[in-house]
Amino acid sequence: MKVDLSKYRNKEFQPGSFLKRGTWYFINLIFFNSGFFPFYWLKTFLLKLFGSTIGKNIFIKPNVNIKYPWRLNIGNNVWIGEGVWIDNLDQMQIGNNVCISQGAMLISGNHNYKSTTFNLITKPIILEDGVWIGAKSIVVGGVIAKSHSVLTVGSVATNDLTAYSINKGNPAIKIKNREILS
Repeated sequence: MKVDLSKYRNKEFQPGSFLKRGTWYFINLIFFNSGFFPFYWLKTFLLKLFGSTIGKNIFIKPNVNIKYPWRLNIGNNVWIGEGVWIDNLDQMQIGNNVCISQGAMLISGNHNYKSTTFNLITKPIILEDGVWIGAKSIVVGGVIAKSHSVLTVGSVATNDLTAYSINKGNPAIKIKNREILS
């Protein structure tokens, strides 16, 4: 058997109407995925307008890409750094006091490499309270980063991260406990 991408179908995946996705594409391009409008309050307003649940005190830096805001929930006191890619083909839950550092990628979709038609697979991502996703790191669909876990710079989370753990590598493994000092 061989992969035949001409037979790829994505009927089950319904990300929203063409008009909704098209309108968001341009808003994302102008207000989020550029350095032109750094106003945090405006970005929060636009995300809410498109169906996100957004808490207070949210900082979204320039050059951030958000695929579908209507599948995004963000808690309070969240920092999203420059160049973050939120590819939320499925639900994305970001808790309170979460930091997603520059260049990190949250990718909730992938393809079934065993299928001849390369079917789409989507799974939610959950970042619980106090999580820190390091710069240039990747979190894939189905991962739950438990309370106050850390994914270090350039690491790839393919499995759940335990609470108060520091995780490193590809795939990321726990290297030690996270201690928070007052």
